Amino acid sequence: MKFAIAAVLCAASLTAHAQDVHKCTVDGKVSYGDVPCPAGAASATTLQVPAAPAVDPAAARDLARQGKEAAALEKARHQREDKDAREADKSAQAAAVQRKRCGKLKLNKQWADDDVRRATAVNLDNAKLRAKRAGDTLALECPK
Repeated sequence: MKFAIAAVLCAASLTAHAQDVHKCTVDGKVSYGDVPCPAGAASATTLQVPAAPAVDPAAARDLARQGKEAAALEKARHQREDKDAREADKSAQAAAVQRKRCGKLKLNKQWADDDVRRATAVNLDNAKLRAKRAGDTLALECPK
């Protein structure tokens, strides 16, 4: 970025020399160039190009200031993008942890339901209580 600004300032500091531009019409086609028209041209016109205006030091300072502002804005944009990417990664990791936890709770609920189906009359009440607690925990941690 600094190199581009320096190049523009150097180019602006050079004075442009007025040069002739030649307008030639050959076979109905118009062309412009810095060399005189060929002998077979239907029409030949020499155009005078005015000299470039003098370099304005205030404009050069303004350009340098704008370059610095642009660099600062680009840096701020990169920092904001990096921060957003870090936050997105944290959110994705938290979501993965939650999915894993919900998977475990669903599996515990399934096992508790299986225990209720296999329970004998003596253990049935305890199995139902464990299944209800597993279901309540699942509903609390992983709402649908």
